[in-house]
Amino acid sequence: MFVPIHDGVPMRNLKAPYATYALIGLCGAVYLATWLDLLPVGETWLVAGLGVIPASLFGSASLPEGLPIVPEPLTLVTSLFVHLSLLHLAGNMLFLWVFGDNVEDAMGHLRFVLFFLACGVAGGFAHAYASPDSVRPLVGASGAVSGVVAAYLILHPRVRLWGLFFARIPLRLRAYWAIGFWLLFQIAQMWSGFDDSVGWVAHLGGFAAGAVLVLVLRRPDQPLLGAADGPSLTGGE
Repeated sequence: MFVPIHDGVPMRNLKAPYATYALIGLCGAVYLATWLDLLPVGETWLVAGLGVIPASLFGSASLPEGLPIVPEPLTLVTSLFVHLSLLHLAGNMLFLWVFGDNVEDAMGHLRFVLFFLACGVAGGFAHAYASPDSVRPLVGASGAVSGVVAAYLILHPRVRLWGLFFARIPLRLRAYWAIGFWLLFQIAQMWSGFDDSVGWVAHLGGFAAGAVLVLVLRRPDQPLLGAADGPSLTGGE
């Protein structure tokens, strides 16, 4: 699959993407606190208590006493900040690092946070709707990050990205090719059902939400489809 490394799109409206930094920091802090056993509950209890469990969310199954830790609807938000492994965390945060700054720049700090959370909620709900009887917790920021990727595609489709394809081949391609490849991979994995431990539907749900919400939450003067990207970024035609 595609792993982004660098895009080189400058910030135009903000000094720095502080919201992106904060979201990465929060996800990292939760993972570190879990790994160091600093939380009052263990990892298994944390995942079950803060993750989205479709059967619990829709009321078709009940959890043991004390779970979930927060009301079921709120798990659509809390699940975004819990990651199962360092690789899980690093993958999501790398995508957020590369794409989040320019999406935040196009929206502003507060609207970007709302956008991120809304995409995550949409992804979690899509996953739960697709598997309403599942009792496996869904955790991770993948749905929200997928929304950020969709917004970036609509804002800067012709920018040339450096990335690793199949996790080892360095290439520099336009965003619409790189992200299009990534999107096709998500769809293929969802339909194949080969790895049902990954919330592929959540990824696609978050992506769809991001594609819509960027049109509403972007700054009024923010152009779409790379209209503001010069030849140094797009590499000409």
